[in-house]
Amino acid sequence: MRVLVTGGAGYIGLHASLELLGAGHEVVILDNLVNSKREALGRLETLAGQSVSFYEGDVRDRALLDRVFTDHKVDAVMHFAGLKAVGESTQRPLEYYDVNVNGSWTLVSAMVHHQVHCIVFSSSATVYGNPHEVPIREDFPLSATNPYGRTKLVVEEMLRDVAAAYPELSVVLLRYFNPGGAHKSGLIGEDPNGIPNNLIPFIAQVAVGKRDQLAVFGDDYDTPDGTGVRDYIHVLDLAEGHVVALERLHHERGVHVYNLGTGRGYSVLQVLKAFEAVVGRPLKYRVVDRRPGDIGECWADPAKATESLGWSAKRGIGEMVEDVWRWQSQNPDGFSGLSD
Repeated sequence: MRVLVTGGAGYIGLHASLELLGAGHEVVILDNLVNSKREALGRLETLAGQSVSFYEGDVRDRALLDRVFTDHKVDAVMHFAGLKAVGESTQRPLEYYDVNVNGSWTLVSAMVHHQVHCIVFSSSATVYGNPHEVPIREDFPLSATNPYGRTKLVVEEMLRDVAAAYPELSVVLLRYFNPGGAHKSGLIGEDPNGIPNNLIPFIAQVAVGKRDQLAVFGDDYDTPDGTGVRDYIHVLDLAEGHVVALERLHHERGVHVYNLGTGRGYSVLQVLKAFEAVVGRPLKYRVVDRRPGDIGECWADPAKATESLGWSAKRGIGEMVEDVWRWQSQNPDGFSGLSD
């Protein structure tokens, strides 16, 4: 298949693009490089041993989308493009609605116009809001505790409505949990702009000396050590899940929903200890107030993906941290520190 990957130069999109190429698919990447680096595309091509078509631009740019769909006979879309930080979304909600909701609307409108009938949407476990219990199943009630999660939920509902109106569409909603890890080569990994919004890249930057200490947002949750518990899934498992879902479901009409997670939760302090074990020294941290919109526990029941798609996460927290540390220690300045 020829797959348009929006946000394909970003952390998850880059690994998914590599997995697509490895599986024999053709990849076209659209990315505005706001939260990604052009250098990452060179690393992708090095690892894949082939070139990819790249368009620098925004999913809100309908004229550009028309050009992409006209230039390439696209069979399916993997939609990663969007803003993704929970805390930031509470401070900049209008920007999140514009990029995430308006961008998705523009993309899907172009797909319908150009008769592209399959989309795999990068959704999130945040659509479950503050779940009544864990682990979380796909049939749990949906809600949101922050603008980021609400934008994901709005896009999911929009895609359901579009699929009802256009029955030839195949819509795959992948609700994944907390990505971490990097490619085994150390050539590609997570390279956030500015201060990382997510736990694992922040700890990695503390370990490499770019940050003084980790801020732990709250230690008074109803969890074993008081810190927030999340389901951390290796980005390579996540990428494999996207490709499997695409290959299995691109001809299956309707809406298909799957959790992508490991089925196990780790607290902030447990992840920190895993890092300390890999780097061989203690890492500084301090406890600060909770972030608006955060919840205490969130981890997946991934049984549906295992039963229906034959997919399950294979990599644990130890391997994830080792891969992150390999990437970060070899590339302390991320892609900006690499030369072609």
